[in-house]
Amino acid sequence: MATPSGIKYAVHLITTHFGDLVAKVCECLLRRGPLTLQATVRFTELTSSQVKNCLLVLIQHNCVQAFVLEQSVEHGDAAKVNTEYIALFDNIFHRWRFPKFLTIVSQNLDKQCIDLLEALLQHGRLTLKQMSDRAKSSQNEGDDVILDSVQEAIIKLLNARFIERCPASEPVLTNPTKQELNARKRAAKSGKILEEQETLEQRVVEAAAPPEALRFLLLTQTEPAAEGKGETSSPTVTPGEKRKHDALESEYGATDEQVVLWRANFEEFIRRLRHKACIENVKTRLDDGAVTVLKAMLEATRSAEKKVKTENSVPLSLSSIYEEAIKSEEGRNITFDRVRASLIQLSCPPFVIAANESYSIDFKKIIELAQNEEVESIVLKRYGKDAYRMFRLLSNSSHLLETDKIADAAFVEKKETPKILYKLWKDDYLHMERLQVTGAKRLQQFLLWKVNKNLIREHVLDEMFHAALNLSQRVAFELEQEQQLLNIPRDKRLSRLRKVRLLLESSQMKLDDAIMLFHDF
Repeated sequence: MATPSGIKYAVHLITTHFGDLVAKVCECLLRRGPLTLQATVRFTELTSSQVKNCLLVLIQHNCVQAFVLEQSVEHGDAAKVNTEYIALFDNIFHRWRFPKFLTIVSQNLDKQCIDLLEALLQHGRLTLKQMSDRAKSSQNEGDDVILDSVQEAIIKLLNARFIERCPASEPVLTNPTKQELNARKRAAKSGKILEEQETLEQRVVEAAAPPEALRFLLLTQTEPAAEGKGETSSPTVTPGEKRKHDALESEYGATDEQVVLWRANFEEFIRRLRHKACIENVKTRLDDGAVTVLKAMLEATRSAEKKVKTENSVPLSLSSIYEEAIKSEEGRNITFDRVRASLIQLSCPPFVIAANESYSIDFKKIIELAQNEEVESIVLKRYGKDAYRMFRLLSNSSHLLETDKIADAAFVEKKETPKILYKLWKDDYLHMERLQVTGAKRLQQFLLWKVNKNLIREHVLDEMFHAALNLSQRVAFELEQEQQLLNIPRDKRLSRLRKVRLLLESSQMKLDDAIMLFHDF
């Protein structure tokens, strides 16, 4: 959801990383949607050369995707084809999460892989040659040794799906069908503008994505054959897939691994962070055995997940779950019966769905419970215990409730109840409806209340983006202040800077975890 505060925060991040000029172009795309080069020049009032250079920077760092939307024209058989540019809202925010991504790799792979990913995060996109040249500048090994080590690190990262081939430079989007046009009209009438923009962004990303057979594939050059020709092989390719791969390579337009562009696979990192959030959420409710079983299920089904926001994992049998559980250090002492008992625990609340002797993780339920707890925590801190009890009552109710009934059920004084409910409604935490009933003597009016979870999550997310922007600006302010305190002894200045930065950056990390819960998961 590209909320108003979310757009401001995204522009702030781009400004911090790339300067005002690039941020101006990015803001134009975020606020106006996909634009051609000429339209961007007109709206930003910059020169064509400036806009082009800014777009190249944003594309290099995976913040903008170019695409072609075919529009038929009436005269002749020709078709008018315009290249448009769309800002990738999610990818912009991922820039703040680079330290989290590096931490994930450091927990799974070696230093060579960490350095390689860090280079990709810093430069956006690199070829195999560019990565090898970077390694040469920091090592004294021979060229062949460095190339082999870089290729080995890339293969490790590819096998873990931490990096991927870059998307097509200008994928072609066909004109929408009549059904899609009708859906857009209905969405516009109902005010669902944001959802439609996100749908277009998803369509562009999907159209640009390389074929799955190539996405995580690296071809390495082995020793020349007897005829003097190089032979292509890779640990990630089986011989039977060779001809299929060659056909895909030819179609995708890249045949030399030295010029294939690689980038970090943000999707995999967010998926792993989502799994971590699910584990932490379950850990607060159930015992270590249930958490071990959940980890085993996540590990066994991770490769089958096609998208980050999948609602349920693929089903697993009890035997498969047990086999995966005993692979981990904490699961080696677990028994078959203990796994069965843990699955029963996980089924209530329904974190795991059991059907036909198979079990699947209910991601949607786990995330929703975590979101509800986060919102309830905000209400408790901001409005007090009485407001918290009433909000929780309405959140768990599936229908409208009248003011007096809320007071009775939440044990709140009837005089205070309307004031608290009105305050929550005024701050967009509740939905209110007026009901007028004609009685025997006079017209009576009742106020009915409920929680609209979709709207409130969008509202809370916008507040979080606003808070993240304030925190980021505060960090920048503190750093600027430190530059002005040059007359203070160095040790005291650094001590103060360290304390302020640790506090603010820790708050930023926690706030970003909450943002991911509502936006990315």
